[in-house]
Amino acid sequence: MIRRPPDPISGPDVAVRDPDTGVAAPFGRGRKPPPGRPKPPPKPPRRRLPAWLSTTIATVLMVLAVGALGGAVWLQKAYLAELPPLPRREVLYAYNRAPAIKFYDRTGQLIAERGPRYGDQVRLAQLPGYLPQAMLAAEDRRFYRHGAVDLWAIGRAFVANHKAGRVVEGGSTLSQQLAKTLFLTPDQTFRRKIQEAVLAVRIERLLSKDEVLELYLNRIYFGANTYGVDAAARTYFGKPASQVTLPEAALLAALPKAPTRLALHHGMDEALQRSHLVLRRMEAEGWITAEQARAAMAVTPKLAPTAQPNDGDFGWALDFATSEAIRMAGPNSPDLMVRLSIDPRLQRSAAAIVRGSVARSRGLRVSQGALVSLSADGAIRAMVGGTNYYDSVFNRAAQARRQPGSSFKPFIYAAALERGVRPTDVRMDAPIRIGRWAPENYGGGYRGAVMVQTALARSINTVAVRLAQESGGKAIGALVRRFGFTTLPDEPSLSVALGAYEVSVLEMTSAFQVFQQGGSRVQPYIIEEIRNVGGERVLLHLTSAPAPAYDPARAGMMLRMLQGVTAYGTGVRANFGWPIAGKTGTSQNWRDAWFVGFTPEFVTGVWVGNDDGRPMRKVTGGELPAQIWRAFMIEAHKGMPVRDFDWLLPLPQATPVAQPDHRDGFYDDLSAEFSRTADEPVRNRYDEDGPAPEADGRDPPF
Repeated sequence: MIRRPPDPISGPDVAVRDPDTGVAAPFGRGRKPPPGRPKPPPKPPRRRLPAWLSTTIATVLMVLAVGALGGAVWLQKAYLAELPPLPRREVLYAYNRAPAIKFYDRTGQLIAERGPRYGDQVRLAQLPGYLPQAMLAAEDRRFYRHGAVDLWAIGRAFVANHKAGRVVEGGSTLSQQLAKTLFLTPDQTFRRKIQEAVLAVRIERLLSKDEVLELYLNRIYFGANTYGVDAAARTYFGKPASQVTLPEAALLAALPKAPTRLALHHGMDEALQRSHLVLRRMEAEGWITAEQARAAMAVTPKLAPTAQPNDGDFGWALDFATSEAIRMAGPNSPDLMVRLSIDPRLQRSAAAIVRGSVARSRGLRVSQGALVSLSADGAIRAMVGGTNYYDSVFNRAAQARRQPGSSFKPFIYAAALERGVRPTDVRMDAPIRIGRWAPENYGGGYRGAVMVQTALARSINTVAVRLAQESGGKAIGALVRRFGFTTLPDEPSLSVALGAYEVSVLEMTSAFQVFQQGGSRVQPYIIEEIRNVGGERVLLHLTSAPAPAYDPARAGMMLRMLQGVTAYGTGVRANFGWPIAGKTGTSQNWRDAWFVGFTPEFVTGVWVGNDDGRPMRKVTGGELPAQIWRAFMIEAHKGMPVRDFDWLLPLPQATPVAQPDHRDGFYDDLSAEFSRTADEPVRNRYDEDGPAPEADGRDPPF
């Protein structure tokens, strides 16, 4: 063992021994420092915080910790409680995918293919490098340099939007967009943004960056019902994604920002401008050269024929059927084959008649129309939601809710019959005031005593209001629910007598079918059968026994009164040689005009008006709507033998038939006297089929 020599400077250590143990103490703990070295200065005493300050700091830290914990709990309950759990990675490519659907008409002929279009699942290695690079240039250039959320991009977007005074730039990462596409709604709310960020973090924990990009390319929406880059390439350019050129790749990358507005089949000018921005960004990132960017900008990609939608006049019916099929089969069902109740000949005829009739009526300030026709079993044979599907996909037959005006009066009369009123009973057509509301007749004046059936045929407002008063709101509310209306209150106000509550054309048409079917209600339907791609039946519509909704004897009375409307009342323009019944209607200030009527074979409803509610030029339900109805029904009944309502019992000899009352002329002479004795003079003039008078102030109660 080698002994260390003593320190030449300090010499041998001098130990200080503990007086109790005799053990030498180490240096610094009772041991003397070596001679020749200065004694180290004493350490300053540690300063202690005052007790009050220590207590305050500890309390603040505790409050912050509790607050953070409480905030986390609140955040979890308020924003994250409803978040779905992430499925396995292999499930993500098909998660929440709506089924693709092939539609066939009632004869089995293919009409169209609807629903999402999905191409082949692609991998990054299968694509030209510039395609994913173009998507990154358009949506997230820093994708590989940040996490699930890019705080720098959020700050940049905030500054840009603040300077512009509007939203011109987004800060969502590609992972956040993917989370929104797969799991969330497109609502622009703070709650949704928090959920989007949390899901993006979870996705990036589950998948690598390359896998996230692959999933994005396979699931993002490109417009025209197209999901995924391969489906978009096949739809717009007629080729798989592996074969797209650089200009085509940039054009595809331009679409996800606003896929509906930029969809290439609408016209690609705006999308082409954005594709040039994508190319300039790719050049700035060094992914392509300046020469490649200039060459790509000089080319305008050509669209394939598959880029043009081919739904035509069937578009509204197909949209309606798509939502029904997904509701019946479920959102995650496999691809489907659906047979519809639509008659292709009638659908084309209906669309052409509505479009042509509205076009010829531009001078009447009419811009839109809608039509629904049901066969006797409730099958939807035609559904037209507007004048041009390519201009507007909004379905005015099923989605729009408009005031039906006097076309709603049959349900008021039906409620009155249930309370014992008879068609030949007499009511006074005279001034009436309920609170601040004084409904009047279009055309001015009053008829005096009139039979109930005449009042309906002539669409007299005052009699409808008196009958509504007699029936009461609860009785009317109960009746309209039995007839299929779902949006009216349980106890509507008195203005319901003149059609003040908004309804859809489909609802009105289906409700009138109760009168056609002798008091029985059948549910309207558009889907006859659903099969999956393997041919297995998923659903078959079976015609069940109609549900009783109204007494058959009273239904016969209503039928005859509605025949009076078309025989000598406001609907005479609808006649075409078959037994028909129906009702006209016009809402306040001529904003809506209706005719709903039926034969033993079909019940059809027609509406015309303007989407923005602008008044038409005094168009009433007995004019343009009745003419459209007549033209369509002539087409619908071609080749059919004329027949009457087989359920209708013949009238007893003693019961008057709904014909013009010979006393009407006498009572017409009394109208001036009634007008002079009214509490207030008539301020507006209303014809029987004119717009319903607007309630003054609040709706009058019963």
